[in-house]
Parts: sequence; structure tokens; C-alpha cells
Amino acid sequence: MCQNDPISISEDAQQIKVGIVGAGVAGATIALRLAELGIKTTLIEKGPSLVNGPPICHLHAGGNLYREISDHQCISLLQQSIDTVKVYPQSVNIRPTIVALPVSDQDQPHDLLPRLEKLRAHYQVLVEQDPSNEVLGKPEHYFRLFERAEIEALARRPLPTHAECDEDWLVAFAKKVNLNKLKFPLVLVQEYGLSAFRFAAIVSLAIERLPYCLLQTNSRVVDIKKNNNGSGWQITTTNTVDDRTDKHINVSDYDYVVNACGFKSGELDDMLNAKRQRMVEFKAAYVAHWPQCQGLWPEVVFYGERGTPQGMAQLTPYPDGYFQLHGMTQAITLFEDGLVASCEQSSQPKLPDRFIKKIENQWPEQLINERTLGSIEHIAQFIPDFSTANTAAKPLFGAQQIPGDDPDLRAADVSFYQKGYARAEIVKASSALAAADAILQDLLTLGIVTSEIAKRYANKHYFPISLQCKAGEVTSRAEELARVRSYPEALARNFNSN
Repeated sequence: MCQNDPISISEDAQQIKVGIVGAGVAGATIALRLAELGIKTTLIEKGPSLVNGPPICHLHAGGNLYREISDHQCISLLQQSIDTVKVYPQSVNIRPTIVALPVSDQDQPHDLLPRLEKLRAHYQVLVEQDPSNEVLGKPEHYFRLFERAEIEALARRPLPTHAECDEDWLVAFAKKVNLNKLKFPLVLVQEYGLSAFRFAAIVSLAIERLPYCLLQTNSRVVDIKKNNNGSGWQITTTNTVDDRTDKHINVSDYDYVVNACGFKSGELDDMLNAKRQRMVEFKAAYVAHWPQCQGLWPEVVFYGERGTPQGMAQLTPYPDGYFQLHGMTQAITLFEDGLVASCEQSSQPKLPDRFIKKIENQWPEQLINERTLGSIEHIAQFIPDFSTANTAAKPLFGAQQIPGDDPDLRAADVSFYQKGYARAEIVKASSALAAADAILQDLLTLGIVTSEIAKRYANKHYFPISLQCKAGEVTSRAEELARVRSYPEALARNFNSN
């Protein structure tokens, strides 16, 4: 049977009810995973739509943006990214990433090779185990080194209109980058982009078509507790857009609850007195338009020491000369006092009010321009012509949770508290499927879900409705979401070599 072919769902799959609080990347993915199997799921979201939150731009197929994390985390991110590409193919921007070390960096390019070799070898094993895992190109082409002479030769070539080989992605880069600022060789790695708007479009379209998933937007959870018989949970919600004093209150019972509240997960934990150590970090990425941009651009990462003025610079391309920018300095992506931890009295880390105001209200125009122009200048130290770029939109921003006390943690998925209460604790979008898998396995282990179809697909992803989303409808819905959220439609369009 083809992955795209829905099968009939037996009645025993429909008896239990799962409540998922939070419709971000994690909550929406978990809802799809369960509802595709006929498990009755309610997705509760305080906002008006799905997948709002910290900026998404990168698949992290190997974690090569992060020198500081462990090889184990990188391998986990590689595996999770492969699964994400297979389930959400229309959300992936297929173009490589260039990793470059500035001359000021303390490391050398060849220091990166041991990890890259491990990742390539692991990718090869995954493809040998299942040929459908070959979604990042041939394993032997997972990464490639380019010496300075090769880049200088590419700079003399005419700009290609589409990419037929790795070199085609590097011609525009070779013409514009200041080679004297970089160490060689450069690394080209098959780390693809991930579109937040296209991801949101896919889950929105799929959930609308799934009879076993009920979406409740504009609904805020004000209470959660064990229900009267002690075998499940009772959730109380109010309408977030109704400003009347007698707000509509809804009380519902669930057999199983998933806390997918993102950086506010601690608020739900506190309602249950469920202690959990976690951190929250506020971050922002910036949207720039470079009208003079020509040719094909890969994603470009210039390594640097996080939190210093020389922090990593990241240039993420979109169609029509639009770029998403990160600069891992406190003047750009990071913020002073933007990383906070939970305490003994509360599982919810307390961000300063100025960050909550940014999340819940509009950014000041002056601050938008200051930080966007700062990010442009940060990139322009390596690509001088990029200094002509300008501010294109408000930042992409949000706060992300990090379970535990390690701020460098990037590969995380789920934790459990009592019977029937799970916390989705992803840091990167590609980990959402791993969280969904763990929750499905917990439902089966506890005997809450007993259907044969759930057992059959416990270790295999089954997303027939989601995979039926067509490119055109995904683009149309993604562009609509971009407009509603006041971002350029270019950020919603597919970026590839054609």
C-alpha cells in the first residue's frame, strides 16, 4: 500500500480523546500523527492560527550550524531531519549550505572533518537500511570541500539560472564574498532550508481534512486537573478574542494530554504542580531585501563565537532577493537577559516584561530598523555588496524552551509526568516527529490506544492526508499566512534550483 493511500479506520480507534495544548510545530505535528491513525484529537491554540513561534529557516540535517553540540545530537538531528523531509516535502527548500570560518576564528576548517565524516557515514547506513532515506542527495555527496583556487575560478564563470551541480550554487557567492576574510577550504553541506510558512500551510490544510482532529483556535487554557474518576484530565478554556467579562468557558475531558505550549509549557506544569527544570531563550531573525541580488544563493554560515561581536552570521535565501538573517550577537539575534531559567517555585522561566511585550505586541519601528540594519552590517563584513540591502519586514521572533539546564541542547523531544501527561519539548522543528512517535508509543504502552492501525504504524510514519497536499495549494495558503502576519510573500514561496 502506498504511503499516500488512506486506509479505513476501525471504530475502536475513535473511542479515546487526546487533548494537545499548543499548535506550534510540535503540537501540530503530534496532532497529525495521531489523527492520521484515527485517534480523536483536539488541538487547543490560544492564537488565531497554527505554527507561530520562534523563527524556522533551517532543517538542521546534521546540526552543522552548531560546533558546540555533541556528535550524538548532530546524528539525532540528521535522522530527525530525514524523517521531516519525508513527511513534509513541500516545506523544504532544497539548496545546500556553505560553512565558512573567518580568519579571526580560533579553529581551522579541517577541525570540522571528523564530525562531517561521521555524519556522512551514518547517512550512508540509513540509506542502506532504507533507500527512501536518500532525501539529502547521495550520501557520498553529503559534504564537499572547496579550496580558494576553486572559488576564484567559479567567480569567473557566468551566473547560472538553475543548479545542475554543487558548483552552480557557489558562483554568485564566489563573485561577492571577500575571500580575504575567510579560511580555506570552505565546506558545502547538504543542509536544506525549512519554510515556516509552508510548514504552517501543510499542517493547516491537513488538519482541515482530518475528521479525527478538532482545532480550537483563540482558546486559552485556564485550568487543568485530574477528572472526577481519576483516569483522565479535565481542561478548562476561555475564548481569547472575547473581551466580555462573561467570557465563554468550555470544560472538556481527555484521556491523555500533551503539553505543547512551547516557551510557556511551564504555565501548564504549574497548574498541575508538575515540577520541571527548563530554560527559555528569546531570539529574533531579521528580514532583509537585497534588490541587487543576482544568481543562485546557498545558505551561508560564517562561524563565530556566540554572544560576542564576532558571533555566527547566517544568511538564508528566499526568492526575489529576500533573506532571513541571524547574527549570534547580543545586538542582533541574542538579547541581554534573554536566556532565563525556571526556579524552585515555578516551572515557568520568567522572561523580562520587555520580551513579553515584543511577543504579544508590535515591535517599535526604530528597534526593527536598528537590529535589521545591524544584521545587514554583520553579513556585509564578509559580503560587502550586501550593505545595500534594506529592512523588508518586522523580525521573525519568539522564545524557545530548552529542557534541563544546558543552553547548548538542540536535540530534544518529550518528557512525561504521571500517567497520560506528556510534554513536547522540542528545540528544533525537525525533532517534532520524534516527539510525536514517543507520545504514540506511550499511548500504546499505557493501553490508552489499542487500535490495530496504531500498533501497525507505531514504528512507521503514516501521513496519507498530509502527503496529499499539493505544491500549488501549499504555496497559496503559505502566501496567505505571510500576508496576514505582515511578511513578504517571497518567504512563503518554494526556493529551489528551477
